[in-house]
Amino acid sequence: MSALRARLSAILLAACLLFTGQALTTPQQAAAADPGYLMVHFTGEGSTNQQMYLSHSTDGLHWNDLNGGGMVLRSTVGTKGVRDPALVRSPDGSKYWIIATDLCIGCGQSWGDSMSNGSRNLVVWESTDLVTWSKPWLLNVAGAIPDGRNAWAPEAIWDPATNDYVLYWATNATLNGVLKHRIYAARTSDFRTITTPQLYIDRPGTQNIIDTQIIEVPSGVGNYRYVRASGDGQITLEGSNSIMGTWTRIGDLSGIGLTGSMVEGPMWMKFNGTNKWGLYLDQYASNGGYMPVLTTDPSNPAAYQKQASESYNMGGTKKRHGWILNMTAAEESRVLARYANTAAQRLQSFNFQDRYVRHTNMDVRIDPNVSPADDSRFRLRPGLAGTGTVSFESVNFPGYFLRHSAYDFQLAYNDGSSQFAQDATFRQVAGLADSSWSSFQSYNFPDRYIRHYAYELRLDPITTTAARSDATFRVTS
Repeated sequence: MSALRARLSAILLAACLLFTGQALTTPQQAAAADPGYLMVHFTGEGSTNQQMYLSHSTDGLHWNDLNGGGMVLRSTVGTKGVRDPALVRSPDGSKYWIIATDLCIGCGQSWGDSMSNGSRNLVVWESTDLVTWSKPWLLNVAGAIPDGRNAWAPEAIWDPATNDYVLYWATNATLNGVLKHRIYAARTSDFRTITTPQLYIDRPGTQNIIDTQIIEVPSGVGNYRYVRASGDGQITLEGSNSIMGTWTRIGDLSGIGLTGSMVEGPMWMKFNGTNKWGLYLDQYASNGGYMPVLTTDPSNPAAYQKQASESYNMGGTKKRHGWILNMTAAEESRVLARYANTAAQRLQSFNFQDRYVRHTNMDVRIDPNVSPADDSRFRLRPGLAGTGTVSFESVNFPGYFLRHSAYDFQLAYNDGSSQFAQDATFRQVAGLADSSWSSFQSYNFPDRYIRHYAYELRLDPITTTAARSDATFRVTS
């Protein structure tokens, strides 16, 4: 009996310790052994800030900017600015899409313009690995909406009932004599074509609704399979058991002092390893960026808790309306390698030391007094084609690399092909004119080096003293 009592005591003690450990588990601790989180977002106004940025977190509350805090994708279509991105993963993990508002405030477009006669398109990128992205394309979603004047804040969620995505967004349109923003929805399988848009969410009277995001909740938590948070004068919470079915209003966040006049852009996340969720809200009224509120039941307004400012850190850049993805270990490994915080650097000419390598209209040359300066800034990435080599990625056109074609240089978008990788890869060697500087040998034409000729960049054999000087550069900040 004493041995049995001892064994039972040990089991009871272990159970108590296990229960205590679970009770004290925080989101940070729960996530420590799991892959982290990826946030896609924009950072503010202007042509540079209204592009795509990525941040990473290991615990869902403390964020680090990726890519040195620089943009990771730049829109070259539509208004050439993007806001409010959503990051969509296919159910089997074989494809990803970023969908975003085609809008560039402060770069030729005002808020008034964009509300009354804005882009009816969304901007879409596609990837199979989260690191190599297609060129962007425009998806017209509001053109078929009567009096549809824009398309803002897109979101998408997989609908297992129909094996496709419900794509939803806000459009300013006149309906029943009232002009305002409402949420419209359509179905898509590829984000290239959509079904006819239909009205999805409307609010009474003249009340606008612009931002909404849906999260799927596991069985046993709350009363609904889906919960959505919307910016409509409040941060309104609604629940449903079907994405396109009937939704029930379950409350708002005014009880914790958060209304639609203070915050917008609701962005959901679930903490790994625990039934806890974060709802990030953009403090647009105070220009404060995102803040999290936490809950153990998204469908219960009383369960939400604001967080003390010292309990979270949003990183070096301001985070504006975006999307959070729980990554797999493989996804995290690829993303952190691709978007490592490699310093932005310049290539200074050895024999024209007031001139730097720069791109202009996708051509590449050496110039003095480069403006904008980012046209002459590159990240020296690990070579696309081989170890021990480098490739030059543009800072202000991420995804674009210095690439030779017919021995001429251009700034070109990485199409993921083996040929592109070889053409954009170089070996950094001691400078041909001064060993304290650098020269760059072609990966696939090893008898040729990067050099300038009449200020244009070329790939040439180097046989003369003048050519050795032309092919020598200093890597500098």
